[in-house]
Amino acid sequence: MKSFIICTASWKVLHQDKESRYRLKNFDLQLFNGEKTEDATPKRKEEARKKGQVAKSSEISSVFVILAAFYTLKLLGVNLYNELASYMTGIFSGLTAQDLTINAVQLLFIDTELVLMKTMLPILLVIMVISVVINFMQVGFMFSTEVLMPDFSKINPLSGFQRLFSKRSLVELAKALFKVAIIGYFIYRFAVIKTGDIPQIINMDLMDALKLTGSLVIDLAFQIIAVMLVLAVLDYMYQWWEHNESLKMSKEEVKEEMKQTEGNPQIKSKIKEKQRALAMRRMMQEIPKADVVVTNPTHLAIALKYEKEMAAPVVLAKGQDFLAERIKQVARENKVVIVENKPLARALYSAVEIGDIIPAELYQAVAEVLAYVYRLKKRLS
Repeated sequence: MKSFIICTASWKVLHQDKESRYRLKNFDLQLFNGEKTEDATPKRKEEARKKGQVAKSSEISSVFVILAAFYTLKLLGVNLYNELASYMTGIFSGLTAQDLTINAVQLLFIDTELVLMKTMLPILLVIMVISVVINFMQVGFMFSTEVLMPDFSKINPLSGFQRLFSKRSLVELAKALFKVAIIGYFIYRFAVIKTGDIPQIINMDLMDALKLTGSLVIDLAFQIIAVMLVLAVLDYMYQWWEHNESLKMSKEEVKEEMKQTEGNPQIKSKIKEKQRALAMRRMMQEIPKADVVVTNPTHLAIALKYEKEMAAPVVLAKGQDFLAERIKQVARENKVVIVENKPLARALYSAVEIGDIIPAELYQAVAEVLAYVYRLKKRLS
């Protein structure tokens, strides 16, 4: 029985020790594994932007470019057809009227290029403008040379193999397959609905056949564009989420960045301490220039100076408790008059900063003190 109790107690101790080690292990992992749980700081986002790392969806740009191209083609289709038809008619009707010399063929190619440029230029300009506008709306104005720098790690076969089977590659593959499936379904659905219209083309003349074919192609294109637009919006939301996830930081990284941007707290405190000491030294050097030191008498001390060219008396120094005693000590050493006036001392200390002139509501009280000081100095002299 005694040995059973000892074994049971030993098992409990061992079990508790395992649980405590498990909790300690989990705590250590949470504290030191560098898990990136914090949102990216503005500095991190700015650095990523300088490197060309922004949330951008190529699907958004593609779908709006295609939409602009087909919409422009729909608006200008008749004019483009008439332009090309008249040009082709002129060419074929004039071939028999002239000799096919080298110069004639060269002129023919030049004229063809000019006509093609004339007809296609509006569509190309619209595509270019829409592409620039959509990209600007996504990322704003951005110029980065780092994306142009060669990255030799990309030609490493091992790195390329890892990228091929990375999470991002698998996601892009899934997105592509899903897009093909959705668009394929809508093409099949459109073909089934328009099955009755397609055979009619056989019995139509050329102009009517071209009109019907163009109408069917434009309708199908706009349906596919509508589907692609929905997919592009979803892709943009995913790209934004993935970009923010990739920029997340660990708590240690956030602390390190704060140290770099704001400085080490210990160094900052030492700098502030030196600045306070320097300001104190300058303030003490100004006290001998004062006309009077107004006191509380034990807790506050304010040194005032007034000259004729000044708009009003100026506070050269002020302090409380230990600093007040120090101000009075320096004043005594330099034979500056010390006047006890509790209400005035409190009002000056709370209302005026060092180097500022006194407010208008204290003119009368300060003038009385200065008049007393001037009389005292005149009597002593």
